[in-house]
Amino acid sequence: MVCVALPGLAISPEQGQLTGRGLEGFYRAGVRLLSRCRLLIGGREPVPVQARMTAADRARFVGTLRVTSPSGPDPDVMIERIRHADGTERITLRNWTQRPLRLPVEVALGTDLADLGAIAAGTDLPERPATVHASGLRWSGPAGSSSVTADPPPADALASAGLLRWEFTLPPGGSSCLVLRVRPDGAEPVRAMGRAATSPFSLPEVTGDDPRARALLRTSTEDLRALLLRDPAHRADVHLAAGAPWRCGLSPAEALTAARMTLPLGTRLAAGTLRILARAQISTPGPRYGMIPGARRDAGPHLPPGCTGIEATLLFPVLLAEARRWGLPEQDTGELLPAAERCLTWLRTTVGDGTYVHDPHPGGPARCDTQAHAHRAALLGADLLDAHGRPGGAGLRQWASELRTVFRRDFWISDPGGGRPAAARVQDGRPVPHLSSTAAHLLDTGLLGGGAHALGLLDKTQTDHLARLLGTPAMDSGWGLRSLGVKEAGYNPFGHRAGAVRVHETAIAVAGLAAAGYEKEAGALLRGVLAAAEAFGHRLPEMYAGEQRTDGSAPLPHPAACRPAATTAASGVLLLTALAGIRPDAPAGTVTLRPVRSAPLGEIALTGLRVAGASFSVRVSRLGLAMVEEAADGLQLGV
Repeated sequence: MVCVALPGLAISPEQGQLTGRGLEGFYRAGVRLLSRCRLLIGGREPVPVQARMTAADRARFVGTLRVTSPSGPDPDVMIERIRHADGTERITLRNWTQRPLRLPVEVALGTDLADLGAIAAGTDLPERPATVHASGLRWSGPAGSSSVTADPPPADALASAGLLRWEFTLPPGGSSCLVLRVRPDGAEPVRAMGRAATSPFSLPEVTGDDPRARALLRTSTEDLRALLLRDPAHRADVHLAAGAPWRCGLSPAEALTAARMTLPLGTRLAAGTLRILARAQISTPGPRYGMIPGARRDAGPHLPPGCTGIEATLLFPVLLAEARRWGLPEQDTGELLPAAERCLTWLRTTVGDGTYVHDPHPGGPARCDTQAHAHRAALLGADLLDAHGRPGGAGLRQWASELRTVFRRDFWISDPGGGRPAAARVQDGRPVPHLSSTAAHLLDTGLLGGGAHALGLLDKTQTDHLARLLGTPAMDSGWGLRSLGVKEAGYNPFGHRAGAVRVHETAIAVAGLAAAGYEKEAGALLRGVLAAAEAFGHRLPEMYAGEQRTDGSAPLPHPAACRPAATTAASGVLLLTALAGIRPDAPAGTVTLRPVRSAPLGEIALTGLRVAGASFSVRVSRLGLAMVEEAADGLQLGV
């Protein structure tokens, strides 16, 4: 159970006691401030009754004890522990008997002050010795120090054993409360960015026939707020961390993807993310000029690791162009335009006299999804350049046209079933034929003006075949889209790029299929993800096993998945707003609606969205008809 309010984390087992095993503990900025917090009442541990997340940043643990002498099944004392990611734990003892109770209480504390990365790697570090400090205990190490303070102060503190002791007297039906505060030594309480008064995005609501939609959207927005981080040097700019507990820092490709998916909630997150990455852009002359740096990422059993910097560089101008359509102020767009131009310069330089974007290492393949990203960046980038009177748009459109022609020939593998897109082409031109979820990016063509979507790399017949393939049981697990088809060599339902369901790629597939008119396939994938969300308490992990859904089954968690994850939380927004087909063009003062006519979730109403800097609400009926219920003054409905 991972409570998140970055830079704070609290990772707990379901019984609530922190034992110091595995990843358990309170963290701040990746350092474990407290690894052990074991509560004893009268020398005994409470019997666990319930554990659940009550919000993205807190969990509630309930236990009971029977302390009176007469035998019987009923407990006398209820113990409630509310654990917050900010380092606070509130312990409440309630006496349900008809007489006063005197309860000796002990809390055993300890920590190794270890780095999260070292813990995840299995490094076994000894606990640090404690000293008595103020109303609690303190630990010190080479990387810093931490302390736990208690309110009320303990009656006794034993540093050698790491123990704090109290004796509470509870009247009949009464209660007592104990608050522990875990902090880096000398640090003030830190208010998480997501709890700030000015959020970078709106807090939408959804109502309608399917109650799962409301639960998913509420949890998704809570997780997004929990993952927000500020740029330390530019406090007005915020971005989303990739996910907890493993990746609590900036991952450019994931941050851009999540910001793009959440444009229906406003453009401030997009603007902050773009400004942060523009400052990190490579500006020195050379082959990498204009590139946004990114780490290498495993690509599954059939391809070598790919460079996420390529994806981020190609996403940058796309996010800027689409944020402008959703209402990003022209001043912000103009400020960020030079960085987008540098990304597009990198694209043209990398392609050179060729057509495809290859991986940067020698002999690197040309990946299917990379070509989709590059084609979209060229078309939306050209649109952006034209709108600001900048040169280069015609050349980008010409290259995109040439790419479409050769891609449809080189990347399409004919077979008796109608064919499929290759996952990649290696240096000598041979296709890598396996079918994976990355093919869904071919349907994500990007938003242009007037509510139009950009052209895609596939022609109509090829798009028909791809949509059909994504809807087959080989790809649709019943819980979402598999990252690799079950009939492909190397399939592994737990493989994060070899068969597991990756939620954000399923969301991209749903939105792309819906926009292209393949509503049956889009609806099936959407309902599968909603069913999985319900099984996960509506807090979806970034991936889960791609085993086939059957009656009475449940999706299997992936042991290494982040939960929450930025792109997964943002997927909840994309999945539901895609049902309304909202296509804004704020510079032209219009918004076009292309709802999913089959209404796979029945009637649905979305309120509290943002278009053109103002609140926007839309309702889609059971007949698939959309109606705007709230919009900015002067915003016209496009056709």
